[in-house]
Amino acid sequence: MTPDSHTTDRRDFFRIADRIGLEYYPLPVGGPANSDPFSEDHLDGLRSELKRMDQDFRNQLPVLAERDRLAAGLLKSLNGKVDTLARIMAFEQNPLQPQQWRDVTLSEGGVSFLVPRGEFSAGDALALRLTLPPELYRPRARAEVVEVCPVAKNGELEEIHTTFRDISEADRQQIAKHVMRWQIRQRQGGHTSQ
Repeated sequence: MTPDSHTTDRRDFFRIADRIGLEYYPLPVGGPANSDPFSEDHLDGLRSELKRMDQDFRNQLPVLAERDRLAAGLLKSLNGKVDTLARIMAFEQNPLQPQQWRDVTLSEGGVSFLVPRGEFSAGDALALRLTLPPELYRPRARAEVVEVCPVAKNGELEEIHTTFRDISEADRQQIAKHVMRWQIRQRQGGHTSQ
């Protein structure tokens, strides 16, 4: 391997092969940057309020921990329980269909997956929403198709490789945690998420 080929194949993020919920929509070239195909307008105000309250809770928890470590631990546990319950309820209200669960290669930098032949080409933009089991986190991103590869086994499908172009730091961290947990499960002899 030459030094040049080593640097061109260098990857910035760990990649995993996983089965996740994946929803995607093509975005028009030069379309409005603020359009969100996953928008649930009637819930956006509640989500904003919940984020504000959660941030307040996280800011006050260390102060409480200085005074009463046991109470702070209990509240942190209760907060995690409420978060999990909220994700389950949100997922049950809008469950993914079986065809939306896909085998992908995922990293903090992007995702690759199979699509019908000719659906996308390099440079196309798309909106993505991932559902990461078992936690059911639902990060969203705008991505760009960087490569399209034919699948040798099946002439009807292609694998597209995307890179995230617009993703919130919180969503990127959710993906990073999912990748790390997947790697830990693999080392401990667990199976991939279903």
